[in-house]
Amino acid sequence: MTAKHYEYIKIEDPRYPMRLKMIPKRPGGLYVKGELPGDDLPSVAIAGARACSSYGKQQAFEFAKVLAGQGVQIISGLAYGIDASAHEGALAAGGKTFAVLGCGVDICYPKENYPVYRRMIESGGVLSEFAPGSAPKPWHFPIRNRLISGLADAVLIAEAREKSGSLITADYALDQGKTVFALPGRVSDALSKGCNYLLYQGAQVAYEPGCILEELGIFAGKTDKKEKNFSKEEQEVYDHLEIWPKSLGKLVDETGLKMPVLSGILLSLQLQGTAVESYRNYWRKYGEF
Repeated sequence: MTAKHYEYIKIEDPRYPMRLKMIPKRPGGLYVKGELPGDDLPSVAIAGARACSSYGKQQAFEFAKVLAGQGVQIISGLAYGIDASAHEGALAAGGKTFAVLGCGVDICYPKENYPVYRRMIESGGVLSEFAPGSAPKPWHFPIRNRLISGLADAVLIAEAREKSGSLITADYALDQGKTVFALPGRVSDALSKGCNYLLYQGAQVAYEPGCILEELGIFAGKTDKKEKNFSKEEQEVYDHLEIWPKSLGKLVDETGLKMPVLSGILLSLQLQGTAVESYRNYWRKYGEF
């Protein structure tokens, strides 16, 4: 199953994802069909078993749907099982979802996921470091996993066997400084052994999507109770922050403040628990809003 119309985005291109620029062994460019994940939106990777249970599929779908409904970009790998369910959940919410492929972007693998592949290009995108026409080879998939975690602010392992390939994604995430969540399962269930092991090793428990939203600083349905305590300058800066990160440069342009002044106010907001630096020089709201 092939299709044309792709673009090659070099690392020097401002459209190249900022998150990937910050990881080791980043590719010098990406082939893209559709869009790339936005730097200004929160992003979560969801990975897990290909041969998963109906429970795993349901949870991947529901977690992705809730997260996407709150404006979170969903990253996965278009594989059978958990990956496809995560993409479908995001699409069901009308959100954006992106697949990192272990083949060229002009090839849908597995071909049975073509309906998801097609819809994803219209509401997100597919990307790969492998040139168009590259066949899906076994060794492609473990190394592409570093890009799945690299594009995310947090990673959820929804269901995994003891030696699941999705644990490679979790390892990459930890090396990259990302928060890893795992869906707990029965200790007797072979499909939960990988997740339960991650939890034993210190991964965060994902007992509901709200756990991940809280990690991202997204508290749906709540109002900010701290605004009335802000100084005039703090209120002004806070009003320009959003739930997804903004660069310091953009905040300087929007507020008209000089960089040292703005940095001091952001630090004050951070100490009050209302702002957080998501990654270097990118700030977003944090707390109840």
